[in-house]
Formats: sequence, structure tokens, C-alpha cells
Amino acid sequence: MLARLLQCRGVATTVFERDAHAGERPQGGSLDLHPDTGQRAMRLAGLEEAFLAVARPEDQGDRLYDRDGQLLFDRDGAGDDRPEVDRTALRQLLLDALAPGTVRWGNRIQSIEPAESGYCIIANDLSEKFDIVVGADGAWSRVRALLSDVGPAYEGATMVELGFSTVEHPHVDALVGSGKMFAVGDNRVLIAQRNGLGHIRGYAGLRLPEAVVREWSEASVDKLRAYTQDAFASWAPSLTHMLDVGEILGVRPLCALPIGYRWSSRPGMTLLGDAAHVMSPFSGEGVNLALADAADLADALVRRTSWEAVEAYEEAMAARAAIAAAGAAEGLATTFSNAGVAAVLEHYQDRSPT
Repeated sequence: MLARLLQCRGVATTVFERDAHAGERPQGGSLDLHPDTGQRAMRLAGLEEAFLAVARPEDQGDRLYDRDGQLLFDRDGAGDDRPEVDRTALRQLLLDALAPGTVRWGNRIQSIEPAESGYCIIANDLSEKFDIVVGADGAWSRVRALLSDVGPAYEGATMVELGFSTVEHPHVDALVGSGKMFAVGDNRVLIAQRNGLGHIRGYAGLRLPEAVVREWSEASVDKLRAYTQDAFASWAPSLTHMLDVGEILGVRPLCALPIGYRWSSRPGMTLLGDAAHVMSPFSGEGVNLALADAADLADALVRRTSWEAVEAYEEAMAARAAIAAAGAAEGLATTFSNAGVAAVLEHYQDRSPT
């Protein structure tokens, strides 16, 4: 998105991407774009029509179950302005909007070295100088490590990611409804979210020590399924059916930077997205923050007469991210709680229009 916005204003931009091509690895589940952040960035980039063509406004619903499979909350989300979009579709939309040759595929950054009036990027067999480097390289950003020695910490909860076909698994399809479902209790959660093209993405989450997370990550698929089934053994079969039939896609420990994280600004180098403010998904803000970052940073880079414009971006971005990170931490604590489903139900009811 940052590259697109800069190119729209005539700024030469290069994106270094370690993937060999756009389809090298799965991009994950569905995202909802919010009006004042994600959707605003799409409008600024001239991509609103293209976004609406791939978005799914019909998939904004919410369902909440308790551990016994009782449906406590069901809202179809009709009329909400947070349309869903598959990550793969969103990424391809943005890639297609860039000038040919913008993305240097298959370039893993080896080092970033200071150079006169900028930095030298060393990747594979090339060495090239740039006046500004933006770290948009995710939770374990190598660029962030050049600005700060603070990294993400494990938050004590882990998700086992699952995949389903709506055709092959009609029971899961029925559980999800028109959007996503949560089932909560006993410091555990089952989540399933409707994606495009007849797919559903699921997650089985629970609190695990880091040593156990490593064990689960290295386990065979059969062992991992057995571990997960055992963790939810006391739950209703209507819910644990997901664990029996889902394709296991991976183990995802939840990590986050400290709430209110800042770094010491350094002329010629800055961050956006998860590189700047990774948090758990329980605020639903990650992609929207990243797209808002791109819009604000593009403005700062285009109008800057000094690095102060970028410093102002960094401060505003960090303040915005701190609010979302606090919400994510609260959401995680509420979901993985001995209090069970009651607090989550209250949250759903409070945010539901009357």
C-alpha cells in the first residue's frame, strides 16, 4: 500500500520480497477493513472499486457459543461497514496496482548498511543504495532490530490453525453462520471464520507454556491433533467435531510488542505495520493499522522538508497503535479466562447496535 501511494505521487519505490512469487505461501484468513483506516487507504490509493469487487460484505456476522455448544449470541452483521476480504485477494489487488518491476521477488535482505545520505540494501547478489528504508517486514522485523533492541514477547496463549471446506464439512459451515463464531470457556477458545471460495479458517486456542508450544510445533500432525483433542475433551461434541475433521495448518503462538512501544527515531529509516506494533488479533485492528500507517507515512514522505514530518508520523502512529494494543491485550485476557464466556458475551452485547 505504501508503494502504491508513493507511486501515485511520482515517488520511485522498490519493494524487496523474500518470497519467490506471490503464491509461494498461504496468506492466512479473512480480514475486515474499517471505514476510517483500511477503507480510507483504499480510497486514497484509487482502489476502492477494485476492493469492493473482491470484498464480502455478507460475511460480517458474529456468533458466540459456550463450551456446551449453546448459542448465546447471533448477529448477521447486515448493514455493518466492515466488509471482509481474503488476505490473498487483498495482497494480489495491491500487487496488481504497482508499476511493473516494483517488487524484487526472491530477495532476502542480508544486511542494511549506512551509506552517504541513505542506506545500502544488500540482498542476494545485489547491493543498492536508497535514501529511505521502511521496515514493513512483520512481527520479527530485521529493520526494527536496527532501531531498537525490543522485540515481541509470547503472551501465554497459542492457536492451532485449522482449515475446512464448506462442501466437505457442512456441520462446521452451519456452526459459523454468516461470518465468524467463537466458543469460549475454561481458558480456551474455538474460532471459525468464513473465507471466500468455500473455505473456513479455524483456530483452537489455549494457554500453554512456551516449552509446550515448542513441543507442539515439532509434533506430527497426528500427535498435534491428539494434543488438541485432549485439551478440549470436556467440550460439547458439536464443537470438538472441528478438531476431529479440520486440516491442521500450523501452531501459532500469540506474541506482541509492549503496549505503547516506541523507538528512537533515526533519519532515513522507519517502520510500519506489524514491524512497528505487532499485537494479538483480539482487537481486529492489525491490517487496518498497517494500511493507515501506509497512508500517513506516504503523506509524511511526500511533504517532508526535514525528517520531522516522519517523526510526527511515528508519534501519531505509535499513539494510535497503543490504543489498539491495549484493546488486544484486554481481549486476549477476557477470552482466555477462568470466568468463562460471560465477559465475552457482555462485550458482544455492548458493541451490538440497539
